[in-house]
Parts: sequence; C-alpha cells; structure tokens
Amino acid sequence: ETLDWDSFLKLRRLRRRYNLASSIFTSFVGTSIGIGYLANKEIDVTQTILGMDPLIMFGLATVGCGAAGWLVGPSVGGAAFNIAKKRWISQIAEREREFLKHIQKNRVDPSFQSFSNPVPDYYGEKIGSVKQYRQWLKDQRAYNKKREAFL
Repeated sequence: ETLDWDSFLKLRRLRRRYNLASSIFTSFVGTSIGIGYLANKEIDVTQTILGMDPLIMFGLATVGCGAAGWLVGPSVGGAAFNIAKKRWISQIAEREREFLKHIQKNRVDPSFQSFSNPVPDYYGEKIGSVKQYRQWLKDQRAYNKKREAFL
C-alpha cells in the first residue's frame, strides 16, 4: 500500500503532535528532576553563586532543567512516532523529500518582506492537507504579486 498525500500530511501533523506532547512531558520531567536535586542541596545564604543570590540561581537552574527537557522532547517524540508508525517510515521519508522540494520550489523570496507584507509560512509548517497546500500556493502567489506591485 502506498502513502497518498493526504495520509502523508496527516501523519506529518501527527508527528508534530507527538513531538509537542513529548516536549511537554520531558519538560515536566526535567523540571521535576531539577527541583528534586536542587531541593536537597544546602543553601548558604551568605555566599553568592556567580554574584547572584543562591535562590535566584536555583530558580534559574530549575528553569534550565525544564528548558533542557523541552529540547529533548522532539527526539523522544520522533522515536515514539517511528516506533508507532514503523511500516510507513520509508514512505514518509520519501514523501518528505518530495514535499520539501515542492516547498523550496514554490516558496517566496524572503528578502523582500516587510512589516506590511510578511512572508506567508516560509517553511510550509502549517500545511496539514492538500487543501491547505493549495491555499499555501495561493498565498505564495499573492505575496509575489503584492511584492511586484510595490516594486
């Protein structure tokens, strides 16, 4: 069975959701680990850490642990998606290459963007169906027409 474009775009959207969900989860885990570790450290309030109050540094370290967890999330989500959709992996990779070629060929030149005429979805990240892809193409053409009218 071959992967059609609508199915590919649905799987692409599902992969983004896996990545987002795992980022939220790993951020929570990272924050929890940071709090668990830092809560057991003794604080000498008379000493500074890098010239800052220890409580502020511990708070920043906890936020840093959450941020590190957030950054690890897409790797975990990608691995989970690959395990869940193992039979489609090669076809998804092939369609992804083909899709990115279409995006690169049809997207606008961002060097002409301005506040009044921003680039519409340069990477095609919001495309989730063939209908949205057609709308993306229309937006790219409209941007080019608007740019040419102002030149």
